[in-house]
Amino acid sequence: MSVLVNKNSRVIVQGFTGQEGTFHATQMIEYGTNVVGGVTPGKGGQMHLERPVFNTVEDAVQKANADVSIIFVPPAFAADAILEAADAGIKVIVCITEGIPTRDMIKVNEFLKDRDCRLIGPNCPGVITPGEAKVGIMPGFVFNAGTVGIVSKSGTLTYEAADQVCRTGLGISSAIGIGGDPIIGTTTKEAVELFMNDPQTKGIVMIGEIGGGMEAEAARWIKEHGTKPVVGFIAGQTAPPGRRMGHAGAIVGGSEDTAIAKMKIMRECGIQVAESPAVIGEMMAKALKK
Repeated sequence: MSVLVNKNSRVIVQGFTGQEGTFHATQMIEYGTNVVGGVTPGKGGQMHLERPVFNTVEDAVQKANADVSIIFVPPAFAADAILEAADAGIKVIVCITEGIPTRDMIKVNEFLKDRDCRLIGPNCPGVITPGEAKVGIMPGFVFNAGTVGIVSKSGTLTYEAADQVCRTGLGISSAIGIGGDPIIGTTTKEAVELFMNDPQTKGIVMIGEIGGGMEAEAARWIKEHGTKPVVGFIAGQTAPPGRRMGHAGAIVGGSEDTAIAKMKIMRECGIQVAESPAVIGEMMAKALKK
């Protein structure tokens, strides 16, 4: 089992022939990801990185049986790229693009409510199932295969958590970087649910940050439905009130948005909270031995 992507995923790259798309598609192919082609309007029929280029996502679905898409499209056009992928029947859409207007994402989320697909991101590092598929921009060498699932708002903390877990001799089942924008596709709770329902995943690392209520929502769901140990960490513990730290969604707007408040809620819901990312791995190792 794996979460969202695996060796059988048929991946296309939207924005395939652009600089970012080319660079990261090359990395994904070298990792072993089953990249079956890409989409660049007007360049259909060409070959790029020894893969076919299609004019539309619909063409890629019909001709290459694509079921996963990763998007490297400029912010002004990224929302349309998500809509195109969803409309064409892509099941997992990973949007790396940063800076998509919030108004555009409101329209996207409304559109996706009636579609049988899952959006990861935007403004995220993507998804990886170690040894099978890397659909994103994360450094694949950090991730060893194993039984710990990672859900994170932060890209760099995803890599740090994976490294800490792997240093203990454990490994990663899959890691999902959900993104740090105010409006994203898959929430922390939804990602945690995926791991709770995955037989291969034995423990979950949940990394959040100041701003928004997703961590509190996930913690309360875990309290009611959780069946596996969860280690949590909240970034931004020293952030002053009202200060946005890094991500567009990382701004404290309410009493539950601070790091201290989130950590308190997580502890009350049975989550083991790490004060520093440096202890995430050892805390998970101890939790899994119980």
